[in-house]
Amino acid sequence: MRTVRWLVPALLIVAWLAVGSLGGPYAGQLSSVAENDNSSFLPASAESTEVAELERRFATSDEVPAIVVAERAGGVTEADSAYLAGKGDQIAEWEATSQGSPPLPSEDGRALRLIVPVAGDPGDVVERMRAALAQDRPDGLDVYVTGPAGQISDLSEAFSGIDGLLLLVAGAVVALILVVVYRSPLLPLLVLLSSVFALSLASLLVYFLADAGAISLNGQSQGILFILVFGAATDYALLLVSRYREELRTTPDRVTAVRAAWRATIEPIAASAGTVILGVLCLLFSDLESNKGLGPVAAIGIAASLLASVTFLPAVLAVFGRTAYWPFRPREGSTPPESGGIWGRVATRVDRAPRAVWVVTSLVLLAGVAFVPQLKASGTSESDVFLNPVESVAGQEVLSRHFPGGAGSPAVVIADAGRADAVRAASEVDGVSGAEITGRADGLARVEAVLTDPPDSDAAIATVERLRGAVHDVPGADARVGGATAEQLDTRTTSQRDRAVIIPIVLVVVFLVLALLLRAIVAPLVLIGTVVLSFAATMGVAALVFNHVFDFPGADPAVPLFAFVFLVALGIDYNIFLMTRVREEALTHGTRQGTLRGLTVTGGVITSAGVVLAATFSALAVLPILFLAQLAFIVAFGVLLDTLVVRSLLVPALTIDIGKRSWWPSRLGR
Repeated sequence: MRTVRWLVPALLIVAWLAVGSLGGPYAGQLSSVAENDNSSFLPASAESTEVAELERRFATSDEVPAIVVAERAGGVTEADSAYLAGKGDQIAEWEATSQGSPPLPSEDGRALRLIVPVAGDPGDVVERMRAALAQDRPDGLDVYVTGPAGQISDLSEAFSGIDGLLLLVAGAVVALILVVVYRSPLLPLLVLLSSVFALSLASLLVYFLADAGAISLNGQSQGILFILVFGAATDYALLLVSRYREELRTTPDRVTAVRAAWRATIEPIAASAGTVILGVLCLLFSDLESNKGLGPVAAIGIAASLLASVTFLPAVLAVFGRTAYWPFRPREGSTPPESGGIWGRVATRVDRAPRAVWVVTSLVLLAGVAFVPQLKASGTSESDVFLNPVESVAGQEVLSRHFPGGAGSPAVVIADAGRADAVRAASEVDGVSGAEITGRADGLARVEAVLTDPPDSDAAIATVERLRGAVHDVPGADARVGGATAEQLDTRTTSQRDRAVIIPIVLVVVFLVLALLLRAIVAPLVLIGTVVLSFAATMGVAALVFNHVFDFPGADPAVPLFAFVFLVALGIDYNIFLMTRVREEALTHGTRQGTLRGLTVTGGVITSAGVVLAATFSALAVLPILFLAQLAFIVAFGVLLDTLVVRSLLVPALTIDIGKRSWWPSRLGR
């Protein structure tokens, strides 16, 4: 029997070491199976996706246009034109590209434009193009590579920090917080090992599923996966580690203490993980492939975090025992630090006037909610995606100064060939500088409409809406409009639909999980109400900060949806940690005393978990992408608001004021 007690932990540790060695390298290879172009994000039913599919009939290969634009303030010279033509011929000889157009001068004579179809990986090809264009460049001539291929290349470069910088920052932040909380050099190492092994397992699974085409992965999903795994695995570890420390004060045997801590925490940890998994899987109802892909990716990350936290971590804690907490080892019979301190005082304050506490707290949160209408989440231009200067944005600005804004990235109309002339004529709506028929195949005609405004601007999107209305009205043409601007329009429209569908589904799923866990109806409704209120207050504060502190140009329509899914699922986590302990205490001490004891005992560990998760999500801001920076702020602030205000004041005060009716219809509520 004694051999079995140590054999199981030893086998678990060996198994996870094998997982780490096998799966670890795949964390650095996920970028190779990620796709970051907008066309791969849209549903097959989107009009722009249908056009992209029909366009294959007009080309022998899948090509993405790169636009080379050269500018000279005093006017371009014949030498400039010869230089750019020579570079165009050089680039065309590469295996990854086909022959493009000759350099086209602008009307003002101060710029040249060269369109290069890129058939290979845009990231690699554009990097080679930029290196080639930097050689033998005439003095005083500025040259940029922009267009769709240039933007994809710059996105890939921006996400290149995921494998190294993001993990380094997240790991360092978690380690620092754990050292401060537990004042132990060994325990943070064990917790971080649990997170690293969880990430290894998640990366291994996601890599093979993405490589097989079973799930879609992009840079945003990859970054969120890393952060979720580190944050969730650490949160679950903190709950187990805290309960283990409690058990070591009453139990002399380390293995017995681990078993007791595991039994006491497995339900809230599993319920917490299950809530987040089900919450993110609700993204499968999205019509956007980028959102739909994040659902299983995040679910795999949370499942891996749960598995590592309830197998590897208990095993190493059983091996190290009290030594894990060195130099402040918990001794048998010692007084728990939770019995006094700040959380005991918070519980006392809540107990004195629970109604006043929840009323005042609700009013403060409602003050934040009042600013939600200021949130600008209708979308941004693609040039605003980057927080740092990139060549594709600078090149687009030069292109817009000297050529029609949509030059090189026209709207594409596919229609019945017999109605091609009528469609071309209808395409010349306000905002289109010119339209021409560029091909015919299989009874279809391809019409290119060059937009007056930059293709990623709101004005260009409005033009595409007018263009669609005009060509759809051509009888018998069956015309459809695609292109980069149309893809952006379809993305915005689909994102708005996703919010309306997914948010109610998430609320229903979370309610069902809470009802099963707490065996009640009233308490789950209260918890969901508090988390939704906290989410709304967070979005109001985010609106103020984005508009008046960071001066952001707006937000992607997916930001509120992602923020809701993560904040509701993760915010409910802390309420689960609290209320499962409250219910446990209430069985013996009644609802009022059970609430106070639960708040006192869990205050430290839940606050630590919230700070860890907020800090890890903040690490997303190291990637220079507007979407991730905004999501980092919203989730970090929202998690802290949930941890420090909602879980500490609002939920306990409401539970005490409602009393035993919180547990209705269970026996506790009668």
